[in-house]
Amino acid sequence: MSLSNRESWALIHGIVFGALFMLTFSGGLAEMWALRTSNGKVPPAITAGRVRRLQIGTVGMAVVAWVTVIVDTFVVYPWYREAAPTSAKSQLLADPSTANWHDFGMEWKEHLAWISPFLATAVAVVAVLYGRRISSDSRLRNLVTGLFVLSFVVVAVAGLFGALITKAAGVK
Repeated sequence: MSLSNRESWALIHGIVFGALFMLTFSGGLAEMWALRTSNGKVPPAITAGRVRRLQIGTVGMAVVAWVTVIVDTFVVYPWYREAAPTSAKSQLLADPSTANWHDFGMEWKEHLAWISPFLATAVAVVAVLYGRRISSDSRLRNLVTGLFVLSFVVVAVAGLFGALITKAAGVK
């Protein structure tokens, strides 16, 4: 099995960066969850290490989110939208049964995906600036956790659309 240059870039975008995004998300979420305690107090020695890992995980997730959408928008997506009759967009629009994959799915994927890096960056900024406060302020921690999870959900929806669209008409 051999992959074309375009298929390789689509694979790097979806599988490699997607996996890195999930890893950084799971690590950041685990550290965020570890900052929760029943009495609201975490020993300072434990907090410092957890906050540091939280900061690394959230900054990593933001960086991966930005790289992923930039590669999609400026490398993979132009191939999808080519005017050639063999492009993925043309293939989808040529068949009325798959036209909705472009009209709804791709349009949502293309715009929705850009929300995630903004949310991930907001979480990373809060984690870096207010790291130790996140461990003691449950409202702040819940807000940051909510934004963090929302960033992941946005990527999951965009990734699902991307996988289904690639299945219907891949970039060749």
